[in-house]
Amino acid sequence: MSLHRSKILLACMLTAGMLSACSKDKNAEQKTDSLTATAPATGQASPILERNAKQRLINTLQEGLKKANINVKIIDIKTTEVPNLYWVNLDGMPSVYATADGKYIIQGDVLRLGDSKLQNVSQALQATENKKQFAALNPKDLIVYPAQGQTQHVVYVFTDANCPYCHKLHEHIPELNAKGIEVRYIAWPRGDQFFPAMEAIWCSSDRKAAFNAVVQGQQIVPTQCNSPVKAQYQLGIKIGVNGTPAIYSEDGLYLGGYLSPEELEQRLEK
Repeated sequence: MSLHRSKILLACMLTAGMLSACSKDKNAEQKTDSLTATAPATGQASPILERNAKQRLINTLQEGLKKANINVKIIDIKTTEVPNLYWVNLDGMPSVYATADGKYIIQGDVLRLGDSKLQNVSQALQATENKKQFAALNPKDLIVYPAQGQTQHVVYVFTDANCPYCHKLHEHIPELNAKGIEVRYIAWPRGDQFFPAMEAIWCSSDRKAAFNAVVQGQQIVPTQCNSPVKAQYQLGIKIGVNGTPAIYSEDGLYLGGYLSPEELEQRLEK
């Protein structure tokens, strides 16, 4: 799925009137279609009822998406700290939120107030999913810049050799490696016009040299191979990447876009 198509699907959600938020009234909260079912005798959640309610919510959401002509599979749903609001993991698309009755889905971030900084409600949930995805990557399909000496941290960077801020970050690779930070590049061309260059880099026998050449404005000869570029691009779409560079910790936490070596080290230490 291209970035353009992903945007079209999300636009379909908007036009279908599905991307809206509303609060559940008291009566609605008492209905049995809520995800969490409670055993009357103890007040504790019943695992069996929870599983049944979870599947009902998945079925309701899947049916709603189908009616809106949105062909996407729901992989999983998980509770959030917000009452009656659930995190929905979609196949090949960024995650969304859903209300307990399955009537509304919400695109974007839900932020918690009360602390000195805004807290993203689904950050830990998304990071857990990201960590699984990163662990499944074959290092041979990436461009890896090992740390010097003992490895202190590993970061995954969605990058595009034609991106100016990616160039700026690339200049600091030696400094990052000297700080004990291993950098693993994941291909993420920002548009269809950038796919050929990234395919050529990833099909090169020396990816690092090819990446450096493109960064310096040189043309490299396209080579055909079983390239992982499209799969890596789809991974970025799935976890919510919308620009480059996009830097993630090994634990799946999004650290930011371009960061100086000092800023990146500070965020990793936190």
